[in-house]
Amino acid sequence: MPGRNLEAVIAATREVGDMAMARWRGEGKAVNVWNKSHDNPVSDVDLAVDARLKAVLGAMVPEAGWLSEETADNKERLSRRAMWCVDPIDGTRDFIRGRPGWAVSVALVVDGSPELGVLYAPALDELWVAQKGKGATLNGDSLRASRRMIFDGARVPADSLPKIDRDLIMVTKPNSIALRMALVADDRADLVATLRWGFEWDVAAAALIATEAGAAVSDAFGDPLMFNTPRAQAFGVIACAPGIHRAVVGRLHDRAVALTTPS
Repeated sequence: MPGRNLEAVIAATREVGDMAMARWRGEGKAVNVWNKSHDNPVSDVDLAVDARLKAVLGAMVPEAGWLSEETADNKERLSRRAMWCVDPIDGTRDFIRGRPGWAVSVALVVDGSPELGVLYAPALDELWVAQKGKGATLNGDSLRASRRMIFDGARVPADSLPKIDRDLIMVTKPNSIALRMALVADDRADLVATLRWGFEWDVAAAALIATEAGAAVSDAFGDPLMFNTPRAQAFGVIACAPGIHRAVVGRLHDRAVALTTPS
């Protein structure tokens, strides 16, 4: 399968990332922004990156399906063994606010799991790459995920913490969920966890990067993530040091109970 030429995928991701970087902070031409739905911004840069990736990646693997945040879903992808899973700009809010916590996320999913993943954050000068069974790198250096064994004091990318999580330590939080997961892969954070429905394109590349670096990756219930599903969603995502995975699942359960229990 030509799409398994990782260098070609990296080149395509770099190209569109640099194209977006040229518009970041309004450089060159003002960025047009609107809401697709309530509190769900998108820009003309998102759409331009999406169109370019679809053309280039589609030519690499014509038989592959396509799933992207900025393209209407075509359920024909469900009949394909391979599928490109793309978020043209993950962290659009940071992009349009002139903050660096955004990235282009590209994954090739084969038989329901990511086979290769590229995450490019040009504003941070970070290129994250993983290939199934071959490890993960950041700017060419091999990654080893957090090996923390104790939940209390674990580092989590966050702007604030609810009372139930005050035993954790906050570290810098990029808007991009993919970059937050990548921080676990690089041992700059010990856990990332969400308790809401999330789309496959948000996490496909980062899930492979974190897994190949040795992190534990799952949905909020602790079950494996699946890709190219009919709904293209999973309930929550966890990326964490393997030694605290069970504790993270338990904390998410406790948080869910707290949210649904009348005070």
